[in-house]
Amino acid sequence: MRGAGFTTRLTRGAARMPYRRDRSRQTARATCLLMVALVSAGMRAASSPRPDGVPVPVATFRDIARSAGLDFVHVNGASEQRFLPEVLGSGGLFLDVDNDGWLDVFLVDGGSIADPRLAGRAHHRLYRNRGDGTFDDVTARSGIAQRGYGMGACAGDYDNDGLIDLYITNVGPNQLYRNIGHGRFVEIPSAGGAGGRLWSTSCTFLDIDRDGDLDLFVTNYVDAAPARNPFCGIEGARPVRDYCHPLMYPPLHSTLYRNAAGKSFEDISTSSGIAALRGNGLGVAVADVDDDGWPDVFVANDAMPNFLFRNNSDGTFSDIAGLAGVAVTADGKAKAGMGTAFGDFAGTGRLGLIVTNHEAEMHSLFLNIGPTMFSDATVRSGIGPATRPYVGFGVAFFDADNDGDLDVAIANGHVMANAAVLRGGGTFAQRNLLLRNSGGHFENVTDHAGPGFSTALVSRALAVGDIDNDGDLDLLVTNNGAGVSLLLNEGWAGRTDAEGARPANAVLVRVIGTKSNRSGIGARLTLTAGGRRQVREVQSGSSYLSQSDLRAHFGLGAARRAERLQIAWPTGALEVIEDVPINHVITVREGKGIIDATPFRR
Repeated sequence: MRGAGFTTRLTRGAARMPYRRDRSRQTARATCLLMVALVSAGMRAASSPRPDGVPVPVATFRDIARSAGLDFVHVNGASEQRFLPEVLGSGGLFLDVDNDGWLDVFLVDGGSIADPRLAGRAHHRLYRNRGDGTFDDVTARSGIAQRGYGMGACAGDYDNDGLIDLYITNVGPNQLYRNIGHGRFVEIPSAGGAGGRLWSTSCTFLDIDRDGDLDLFVTNYVDAAPARNPFCGIEGARPVRDYCHPLMYPPLHSTLYRNAAGKSFEDISTSSGIAALRGNGLGVAVADVDDDGWPDVFVANDAMPNFLFRNNSDGTFSDIAGLAGVAVTADGKAKAGMGTAFGDFAGTGRLGLIVTNHEAEMHSLFLNIGPTMFSDATVRSGIGPATRPYVGFGVAFFDADNDGDLDVAIANGHVMANAAVLRGGGTFAQRNLLLRNSGGHFENVTDHAGPGFSTALVSRALAVGDIDNDGDLDLLVTNNGAGVSLLLNEGWAGRTDAEGARPANAVLVRVIGTKSNRSGIGARLTLTAGGRRQVREVQSGSSYLSQSDLRAHFGLGAARRAERLQIAWPTGALEVIEDVPINHVITVREGKGIIDATPFRR
């Protein structure tokens, strides 16, 4: 509970310095910042990473899905007709459905487009965390049902009743489930106006107008109706058929729904400007990229230029991806954007961006040099060379070893079942990646990351969260047509001190809005510890078809205290808390400071 050591203060008004939308000044300043960033990047690149063979501290992971009770096996309905949805699912979420402080797991199942009998075998699954390293399948009593071919999901308290709700994307109408407590959900007819009828992929809750109600953004992929399913592959006497390239189908626009007082949703895609652009949308991530206090939206488009929708703070959005430098990569080419995430990987206080792509393209890393300007750091950061052989989907910035730097985890897997034949030795199943952030340069430490990263699979969604509340972050990975992976972080080798090997220090922060949305989605947290500042934003769905822990995690390394926590709430309030307890899960209520502090279970 709250103790005498915690102090807090709250101010009203703009939480962040207002951003002037003057184009000439913006361009001049961005040019200067770009020059500075390029010079500093060159200095970083000049310092080579550790030579091979020298041990470095690496977090190690072990797959505990089966022993923990996650017996889910994804039904993809793979058929000889090669319907495109078969190869792109499915989603997975970390969320606390019953507010007991333990992360539960929701897994999205697929179905079958070719065979109605097989479609009946698909079932979404909800697993409750027992708090002892195991999960209980509570699907039957949850009220959640399979309807259509499932893709992904996202979660947020859209009605501000203190319980997290669930939105599921499908090939066809989507579903909205209201949490009524005790692990039970009620399906809202027509998804409360957010049903849609397109092929939807990723989704995210956000507060576009800062009114305290969560709105909803949904990415849509292509018009690949069963009747529109051309033959792709090798024709002839011995044909080899595979899944078609997305450019074989018409692209779709994303959908934006405004929350109507927690009772229903209104489609404002056209009036907001979102519907004016069509793309092959797969991944979505939300962050305040220009530090003006309003959430902006990035959409990763497959084989088309990406979108970066800047929030104009009047209910409309403008696509600035081209001007910002994130529509295409430095070579001017659009890549096969699939998964995406924002994070302050450079430690500058600005949120950079990562996008996963196809093999031979390299996954893209963009350094935020502000305002609304990014520099392509794919090659010089080490991300490019490490990811070139892989087809990437889910991706996340997270501090795997609690050293204060954001590392990267990537879920990989091909989109061609016959990759070995059609892609010159490519493989359908691929290893996932762990890339350690070492002073702004990323080292591929997958080979040293434990058995959880040793198996080749056709992976898709990736979510991050602390499932055992021990202060280090674990991973949830879904695998197309196979079982799920739950990778337990077992700490990191190589660290010793006077007390022997032990985990580095950390803080896990849950925020609860009052005037802001109850989930705290969109809050920006800045923690100062050991003279270092770290920035996190509470984000709903990101990565690919997935959502991570809504609690903000800060690795502290050897720092013995956290001097200051600043929270910029979505509605504009700024709250400051002094002397934050480390190695605790703390809960902060807007305007009330810390209301609970629970020690890590180590």
